[in-house]
Amino acid sequence: MSAPNIVFFLLDDLGWRDLSCYGSTFYETPHLDRLAAQGMRFTDAYAACPVCSPTRASLLTGRYPARVGITDYIDVSGRWHPTKGRLVDAPYLRQLPSSETTVAAALRDGGYRTWHVGKWHLGGEGSLPTDHGFDINVGGWNWGHPQQGYFAPWGLPTLPEGEPGEYLTDRLTSAAIDLIRQPDQRPFFLNFCQYAVHTPIQAPAELVAKYRAKAHALRLDAIDPLVLGEPCPTVRFRDRRVTRRIIQSDPTYAAMMENLDTNIGRLLAALDETGQADHTIVVFTSDNGGLATSEGSPTCNAPLQEGKGWMYEGGTREPLIVRWPGQVRAGSVCETPVTSPDFYPTFLEAAGRPLRPAQHCDGESLLPLWRETGGLAREAIFWHYPHYGNQGGTPGCAVRCGDWKLLEFFEDGRRELYNLRQDIAESADRAAAEPARTAELAARLATWREGIEALLPTPNPEWVD
Repeated sequence: MSAPNIVFFLLDDLGWRDLSCYGSTFYETPHLDRLAAQGMRFTDAYAACPVCSPTRASLLTGRYPARVGITDYIDVSGRWHPTKGRLVDAPYLRQLPSSETTVAAALRDGGYRTWHVGKWHLGGEGSLPTDHGFDINVGGWNWGHPQQGYFAPWGLPTLPEGEPGEYLTDRLTSAAIDLIRQPDQRPFFLNFCQYAVHTPIQAPAELVAKYRAKAHALRLDAIDPLVLGEPCPTVRFRDRRVTRRIIQSDPTYAAMMENLDTNIGRLLAALDETGQADHTIVVFTSDNGGLATSEGSPTCNAPLQEGKGWMYEGGTREPLIVRWPGQVRAGSVCETPVTSPDFYPTFLEAAGRPLRPAQHCDGESLLPLWRETGGLAREAIFWHYPHYGNQGGTPGCAVRCGDWKLLEFFEDGRRELYNLRQDIAESADRAAAEPARTAELAARLATWREGIEALLPTPNPEWVD
């Protein structure tokens, strides 16, 4: 059997509950719901970091962000500007190292055409997609959002300007469709990274009007969705309380979601029309949790705690849908925890290419889960975020082992323990009641940090309690 095409949809800031098939009752995502019905939906899929650039690095390298050296988002200056609170942020790399062999390069070595469309955010000149294994780059550069917004002119150096008012998500989808319509028998890897639903929150006016009317009909506009504080014990970030969204009701964000879903439907229809759907792996996921605690807090991840920029489930648990006709059973659901470094070895194995364990050393092939023939060998998944998130989170790390998740916060050494099977909202800290389990997971986490030489934040000499 010849190697399958691979379409990898990576969304930006899209939360675990932002699809109807994951429980949203306000956003409408019929094409993604249909995709889930045609394939496998994962309940416990994770991004390797609660912010974007580190997760993107982990996807391309098969390594945890701390091993790559990219542990926070990369700003356009290319310089490190540490945030200071009680601690000073750990330093990190400002671009994807050229020493890394990406999954795109590995697939290209195997005869794949490799295309990147959309957000890159892993470095500028000298570290763009075409420097890391992609034949073509449409729209990817060092910024993490469209410079001038979603309506043309966009100000993206690697994307020709559209007609005034053209919507960016529409244009990127058209570019991706043009690529897959090329008459070429070689398999392709399409790394399709929409800028949506990252800020600025902008959408076509007619869709915004639709959801404004829907919110009114559901009486959601009578509820104040933004609350100062949180349902769990108060968290302070540099002595500032965080405002959180407690219900999905933002009409513009909902409109962005519908437009995104429509465009995914357009690309899936193009696979059907070109006769490639049955021979194409389609994967859909996100780079971090939904934005729920800053910049207007456009979405809500409840029942998950917090969102983008936080170590809690709302910051890292993601939707994940996989369709591969004849290989993945339609309508199946997988509850095994998986993480973003896993896609590298998975795609290589699916393509019939030799694995590169020295490269994707933190990932594990998901094919046994996709085919329902077995489980995974690893016991735990790890996170390391030694930074103050501008969404309110503080420096910390975490480990999930089975149903148990331990979080450790670097400011004061505080540890929190949750049983996610019983308490997905992380509302009942079990650390005091489970001292032995807490100690065992903390030791496992420390060993992992030391093994990958993870950098830690340092005390801030200017801090005054």
